[in-house]
Amino acid sequence: MQAIEGILFEPVGSLAEFPAEPFHEIAHHLFGGRKKTSKSASRAYWHLLNLLEASDQHREIPEELELIAVAGAQLYEDVLPALAELKRMGVTLLLTSSLSRAAIRCFLERFSLSAFFAEVWTRDCAGGIKAAPLERAVEASCLDPQATIFLTDTAEGLKAAASARVAPVLMMNDPDEAKRLAMHEPAGGIVSLHELPDFVRLVAARA
Repeated sequence: MQAIEGILFEPVGSLAEFPAEPFHEIAHHLFGGRKKTSKSASRAYWHLLNLLEASDQHREIPEELELIAVAGAQLYEDVLPALAELKRMGVTLLLTSSLSRAAIRCFLERFSLSAFFAEVWTRDCAGGIKAAPLERAVEASCLDPQATIFLTDTAEGLKAAASARVAPVLMMNDPDEAKRLAMHEPAGGIVSLHELPDFVRLVAARA
């Protein structure tokens, strides 16, 4: 793996613990059927994105439910020190999300994170979901995809990274889930964002 020039962050799962219920509610609102009961917001979020991708009709996601999800999110305690250190190291930090522009704006303002990110890409400005924000962010920032990583804690996130041709790094929030996802051969894994600056240094040393 090349030395890491850029890191892509999806807030759901990599920066904060979100409530799962608003994403289940959105899926139920748009597609009907029985509500899912998974307590994992990441799995609920990516399941919703899969439903949207598979739908042959344009469906407007109710932003008020996304804003409820943001309001219930809890920022991981290691986010601020990790982002500050990475920025001092000169790594380009990009926020890439399938959430709406309004939801991401609220998230950034709530946790005072805007200054850390060189660019912010949402489904609105990227014109799509899943891999689309990643692809647009890499292209607009003139980053080498092979020198760019994407943090994710789900199998669907790993697939999105592969589609965008960036290296997936596994956020091991759930030990049992991490063991299963390791079978997908991510480029690496971290237990805490505190480990991310050292991961960047290690990759640079090996490169």
